[in-house]
Amino acid sequence: MKAAYEDIVNVNHIASFVSRENLADILALAQRENIAPASQDVKRTLLLAIDVQNDFMEGIGSLAVAGSKGDVRRLTKWMYRHIESLTGVICSLDCHSMMQIFHPVWWLDKEGKHPEPFTIIRYHDVANGTWTVANGETERSLDYLRNLEFEGKKQLCIWPYHCLEGTFGAKLESEFTKMLYFHAAVRNTKPKLVYKGQNPYTEMYGIIKAEYDKEHYVNHAVLNAIRAYDAIFIAGEASSHCVLASVEQILEYYAADRSITSRITLLEDCMSPIAGFENSTRQRFEELRDTYGVQIRKSMEIIL
Repeated sequence: MKAAYEDIVNVNHIASFVSRENLADILALAQRENIAPASQDVKRTLLLAIDVQNDFMEGIGSLAVAGSKGDVRRLTKWMYRHIESLTGVICSLDCHSMMQIFHPVWWLDKEGKHPEPFTIIRYHDVANGTWTVANGETERSLDYLRNLEFEGKKQLCIWPYHCLEGTFGAKLESEFTKMLYFHAAVRNTKPKLVYKGQNPYTEMYGIIKAEYDKEHYVNHAVLNAIRAYDAIFIAGEASSHCVLASVEQILEYYAADRSITSRITLLEDCMSPIAGFENSTRQRFEELRDTYGVQIRKSMEIIL
C-alpha cells in the first residue's frame, strides 16, 4: 500500500484525550490506494471487534482494562496488514443510560446510600432488605436476580458508570476508528456498528443476547452475518466478560455446525481480561477450543 501504518494511526495517541478522527485526511489517504472492493473477495473474512471503546481503555476509561492500549495497537496493525483480504468489520458498542440495573443509582442500602462499584448484589440481599430498588422496580429487579441464579449466570455486579450514551466514554477509540474507516474507504465497504446493553433491566455482556431478559431477544442479524464469512476473527475488550460472552453465545447458537465454529479465531494478543479473571478466562477459551474447534492465535501468526 502507498499509505504507511503510521500515516493512519499515531500509536502515541492510542487511548488518549488528544486523539481525534479527521476523516477527510483518512479519505484522502484511501483515495491513493488501488485495492479491489470487498464485494469481489472470493474468501470472505470478518473482524468482530467487541467494545473497543474509550471507557475500556487504560488511562482514560471509567472501566479501564489493563493492556487495552497495546491491544488496540496490535489490532490496528493486524487490520493494516490484511486490508486487502479483510472483507468486513462488525463492531459492538456498549451503550447505557445512567439508570440501569448494574449502575449504583439503581440501588440503595439501609442508610439510603448507593452501592460502591464492584458490589455484588444477590437475590437474598434484596429479599431481606439489605438493598432496595431506588426507582420502585422491585418486582422486576427480583425477577432478574432470581433468573440469574436459577440459570447459573454471572452474579449482578455494580459497575462504574460507563459507556453512557452520548459521552466520550461510549465512543470507539479514536485511533481504531481511523483504521476502521480507512479500511472502509479503501475496500468500498461499510462497517456495521451494533449497539448493545440498552435494556435497563438486564446486563448484556455478549453481542447476541442479554444475561436474562423477559423478551428473550437474540441478535439474529449478527448471527446470520457470521454465517456468510469463511473466516471470523474476534478481538476487543474485555476478554473475560464481553468478548468471552460473545464467543460463548455464537458457539452456543452454532453448536451443531462445526464447519462454522471452526472458522472462528480469537486474536489473543488483541484482547485483555479484567484483573483477577486472567486464569479463568484462559481456561474457558481453551475449553471452547477443545469443544468447538475455535483457534486461539496471536495476531502476528495470521497469514491471510
